[in-house]
Amino acid sequence: MNKYKIDSERLTLRAIVEKDLLQVHYLHSLEEVDQYNTVGIPENLQETESILQSWLKEHDTQNTQRFTFAVELNTDHQFIGLIGISLGKAKYKNAEVWFKFDPKFWNKGYATEALKELLLFGFEELRLHRIEAGCAVANLGSIQVLEKAGMRREAHTRQLLPLKSGWSDNYGYAKLASD
Repeated sequence: MNKYKIDSERLTLRAIVEKDLLQVHYLHSLEEVDQYNTVGIPENLQETESILQSWLKEHDTQNTQRFTFAVELNTDHQFIGLIGISLGKAKYKNAEVWFKFDPKFWNKGYATEALKELLLFGFEELRLHRIEAGCAVANLGSIQVLEKAGMRREAHTRQLLPLKSGWSDNYGYAKLASD
């Protein structure tokens, strides 16, 4: 996995590493970030470490199915978020993307920039046909990111997401290699 590093104008997407534990834990512990997330706030650092270890283990496999990237600013290498892509069945040549950013870096175009780069990685490096994403219907920030990155809304699924606030409807988005 360490061979995968993606650079954009303002960001670097690099393979997650063990030294990212405290930043990942901080990010996962933020109420604002958790509002539309189904993972929930970790009870302790060990819970975050378990998640991180699963990502690292996945990166060590020869046939990686889940790529998890730390997102850093190019200027000072500051950790600002996470982004990932999980492959589906090989025959379908599809995947699902997700992202999570520190609220201090919201509304600056970073998530959109990172997602555009991850979509390119999926289509050009992984040779995917279709990349999907989902988000809670009230998550206006993520909706904007998905649409600005060129993904199209294709579905509205009722009460799919078990959020802290209760069951939420989900919007399904996708982008094709041919789009």
